[in-house]
Amino acid sequence: MTTDNRFDALQSRLGRRFNDARLLQRAMTHRSFGADHNERLEFLGDAVLNLAVSSLLFERFAGSDEGDLTRVRAHLVREDSLHRAALALGLPEVLRLSDGEARGGGAQRPSILADAVEALIGATYLDGGFEPAAELVRQLFGELITSTEADSWSKDAKTELQEWLQARKLPVPTYRIVATRGQAHAQTFDVECAAPALGVAEQGEGRSRRAAEQEAARRLLAKLKASDRPGGPLRS
Repeated sequence: MTTDNRFDALQSRLGRRFNDARLLQRAMTHRSFGADHNERLEFLGDAVLNLAVSSLLFERFAGSDEGDLTRVRAHLVREDSLHRAALALGLPEVLRLSDGEARGGGAQRPSILADAVEALIGATYLDGGFEPAAELVRQLFGELITSTEADSWSKDAKTELQEWLQARKLPVPTYRIVATRGQAHAQTFDVECAAPALGVAEQGEGRSRRAAEQEAARRLLAKLKASDRPGGPLRS
């Protein structure tokens, strides 16, 4: 199948044809392939995605406050959800990557696919305006939004840790990559999460940097909560 046929098939799955096919091609172009890549479209698409999801959540959860809506949105637009959306659209078949990136499994890498979804949303916005972009977001996330309840989405560990520290007037936590293991298409990240003001840190690992950060934050938060009790190690 030629590249043009692959793009035709993608447009069929999207349910619309681009007025400017170059936008779609750019959205599917990784920076390893050439200078006309998708990172600017990704930046735009991230903003459009957040607005469109916010609008859907505003309608769906009329009784929820800002905190609940923000928390649900964060879960919907995270890398894992975008990765699944990319797979559903068949984006691995359409991505334009350098030979080296392709051989390294880049077409299956969650971060690259998640970025491509955001770039696709940005390209749709430029090609047709907000309505078709919002319709694409509804196509990708509408069923999940309809079937979920706001109170089923607990705070993620990074958010809860930050709020725990801020409630005690302490600086926000810091994160750094300690190690990266494995081949490019199947990497594991080791990340350290630290609360410098308290002199404590924990490490977590995950298949993406974000996942590793969440695990490290979860472990540090558990330590801090245990230490915050009377007789805990940070109080003694």
